[in-house]
Amino acid sequence: MNNNDANIRGFDITVKKIVRNSVPRVAAINDLSGFGRASLTVAIPILSSMEVQACPIPTAVLSTHTTGFKDYCMVDMTDFMRDCVSHWTSLGLSFDAVYSGFLGSAKQMDIVSDFVAAIKRNDTLVVIDPVMGDDGKTYGPITDDMVTRMRSFVGIADLITPNITEAAFLLDEPYSKKIDEQTVIDWLPRLSDMGPGVVVVTSVPSPKDSGRPSDRTSVLAYDRNDDRVWKVACDYIPAHYPGTGDAFASVLVGSILKGDSLPLALDRAVQFTTLAIRATFGYKMPTRDGIMLERVLDTLRSPVVMSSYELVR
Repeated sequence: MNNNDANIRGFDITVKKIVRNSVPRVAAINDLSGFGRASLTVAIPILSSMEVQACPIPTAVLSTHTTGFKDYCMVDMTDFMRDCVSHWTSLGLSFDAVYSGFLGSAKQMDIVSDFVAAIKRNDTLVVIDPVMGDDGKTYGPITDDMVTRMRSFVGIADLITPNITEAAFLLDEPYSKKIDEQTVIDWLPRLSDMGPGVVVVTSVPSPKDSGRPSDRTSVLAYDRNDDRVWKVACDYIPAHYPGTGDAFASVLVGSILKGDSLPLALDRAVQFTTLAIRATFGYKMPTRDGIMLERVLDTLRSPVVMSSYELVR
């Protein structure tokens, strides 16, 4: 990869990745729940199915994830995180990507920042899913100070994957269910100005048709390297499953490491997440159990048979 191929963050997603490890290797930093498909229990099987080695660093260990469960127990893993990354750094391990999800404190963000600074090469992809909230509200453990810290933390990333709520938090914009697609398109370069060369925003409401509420949402992505905006629309399914954001981001990371272009990686991630939701929706099971990954993981090795991405700008 020569200097002309590299964007301001040192990684151009439009160029096929040069992987130095025999199998692409990802440091996957997220929480680990014993029950419920979310975070690392979603990321690890997805990346492994895509022939990518997932090396987990748990930020917290929980008996269950936090959506729909009460009285769960949790162990904070901040001290382990520090010791783990110190050990990995001393071993001289190389990683093709660092992919972080839920972080429980500003101290954990500092640990990840130091780790990235220690191991990042020009061709190392750094992906941050800035997990902070949904539907205009922060998750329980997320404080206002952490939201403020996240605004600087995303500056180390090549790619970020906020949902529409998290995008509003990052920009300190008021959240409203009336936020439309054009507003998010206007936000994309502003989010990129915070550091990441590529910004992917999920759960964006699609335009209304003839005054009726839209039954679709979309994913919008901005690539600063060529100043283009991509869109992939998703059919709405009336159920909310924890872990779908983790599934989307994990497929996106795996696809890019396997050499997919940004729009094709978006398409693959949307198709897989939609398929997993559809495979789950027909069963009478609690939504808190998460999407039934086990029934659809094998599709990750299949080519994308029909691309639905659009070039918006």
